[in-house]
Amino acid sequence: MGDTGVYPNQYTFSAILPACADTVVVIHGQQMHSLICKHGYELDLFVATALVDMYAKCGDMSLAENVFDEMPERNLVSWNCMIVGFLQNKIYDRAVGFFKGIMGEMLSPDQVSFSSVLTACANIGVADSGKQVHGVAVKHGVISLAYVKNSLMDMYFKCGSSSDGTKLFKTIGDKDVVTWNIMVMGCVQNDNFEEACNYFWVMEREGVPPDEISFSTVLHAAANLAALDQGTLIHNQIIKYGLGTNPCVTSSLIAMYAKCGSLDDAHRVFEESKDRNVVSWTAMISACQQHGCAIRVIELFEEMLEEGINPDFITLVCVLSACGHTGRVEEGFAYFNSMTKVHAMSPGPEHYACMVDLLGRAGQLKEAKNFAESMPIKPDAMVWGALLGACRSHGDLEMGREVAEKLFEIEPHNPGNYILLSNMYSRRGMLKEANEVRRLMAFNGVRKEPGCSWIDVKNKTYVFTAHDRSHSRTVEIYEMLGKLEVLAKRKGYVPETHYAINDVGEYKEQRLWYHSEKLALAFGLLTLPMGVPIRIKKNLRTCGDCHTVMKIASEVFEREIIVRDINRFHRFTGGLCSCGDYW
Repeated sequence: MGDTGVYPNQYTFSAILPACADTVVVIHGQQMHSLICKHGYELDLFVATALVDMYAKCGDMSLAENVFDEMPERNLVSWNCMIVGFLQNKIYDRAVGFFKGIMGEMLSPDQVSFSSVLTACANIGVADSGKQVHGVAVKHGVISLAYVKNSLMDMYFKCGSSSDGTKLFKTIGDKDVVTWNIMVMGCVQNDNFEEACNYFWVMEREGVPPDEISFSTVLHAAANLAALDQGTLIHNQIIKYGLGTNPCVTSSLIAMYAKCGSLDDAHRVFEESKDRNVVSWTAMISACQQHGCAIRVIELFEEMLEEGINPDFITLVCVLSACGHTGRVEEGFAYFNSMTKVHAMSPGPEHYACMVDLLGRAGQLKEAKNFAESMPIKPDAMVWGALLGACRSHGDLEMGREVAEKLFEIEPHNPGNYILLSNMYSRRGMLKEANEVRRLMAFNGVRKEPGCSWIDVKNKTYVFTAHDRSHSRTVEIYEMLGKLEVLAKRKGYVPETHYAINDVGEYKEQRLWYHSEKLALAFGLLTLPMGVPIRIKKNLRTCGDCHTVMKIASEVFEREIIVRDINRFHRFTGGLCSCGDYW
């Protein structure tokens, strides 16, 4: 157009600036900005508004604000461009500030203004600001708009006010899939996983077809419940709606099957998925990591690189952790260094924690401590926690005491650190010092979460605590434990009594047999038919003695036993565990 000698006008610039924005290359927009000034259209309302939008979408809010400030006239669209721009660039407080600016200019905000500022309030996590916006929405008569109500619901759920979000949900008459998705997602965000699944099935009954977001969200809920039956039913619906090849859905399916203890099903979904992206690969790599298949993690990572897919933050956390669990120190450092040199990625606290764990597991405690102290970022609880775990494993009480004191300062209310140090003292026979740590724990008002295990039998969940005698089949359960103890001792089992910290003498050995996961195992052996895996979930880390017993039970009874504790999965078959006793 320029070559023909035809001059552009305000309509030309208003049309070309969105194209510049879509390139997300600010230099294109700046060149057009210069041309606009040359032709004298920089003060035109529509051109200036398009300039603001372009700079915002290119991620330069300072230039957007400069243009906005120089505008002699602004309309609601101009203000909305600034609010949306701050939102997209995660400058949430400024988005709220500009919404207040609209009110100061006596303009009437529209649904774009409200939905954008409510999303900003949600990301700040401040319900008070969101409630004020709620009041303004009522005053301006836009509260009945589905777009505004959905944003309000989302804001309340993200700010932890799930009751307010649910109340709003119930007032919406014609609920679309977005409304239902926000409701299900709100339940997940507030850890109401069973409720999330219930709302999903109600949506189905109401005749609202789920989309990929619906399925990804409810699969996340099923995964957190470790509800394999629920997850399988959801998978059936995914096939019914033809979303089985959607990368977002397949990634969630892989994660769900992995967290429900079925690595084979996770791998089958991965193999059947056609369009694999970094999320799909990372989901499968993470699944293998959770199940202790460290060698497979590294193999999958190399396959992913061969396909030309760049890893993300989480992928490398899994790979570095896998190197730690297989003792590959040199390989681990090579992958760690490749983050900056090959993948242009800055390591985060999780990656540094993996490296400290890598060195610590290899017995290089001094090197691990030096690595932590020489980090370019301040070591956090993850880093020092990895080193404390290594000190426990290798019996370095002196360094363990020093590291534990750092952790007491960083996270004084985490019971795990006190328990680890107390157990280290107890192993050395230093009961006085162990009791001192327990007293310090009580003085700081820290309480250890009671351990419990649960198992699903015939669509019903049974929960066990240590020394539990509340079950109707308690007599049979304890008889099965007695039988298992005899069989285990024939296999050479020796009780690891240091896991019975608070008991003395022969009572220590007996108390070990009343741990919650052993009770759940005995119940599973009594009730689940041969050939069906025994799946046990535990809210804490499983102890070494229970780990040994599970291995023996898998061999003696020829059963597959899958235990999901707070750290990972342990898959016991034929007397062996998938973690290689290196958990």
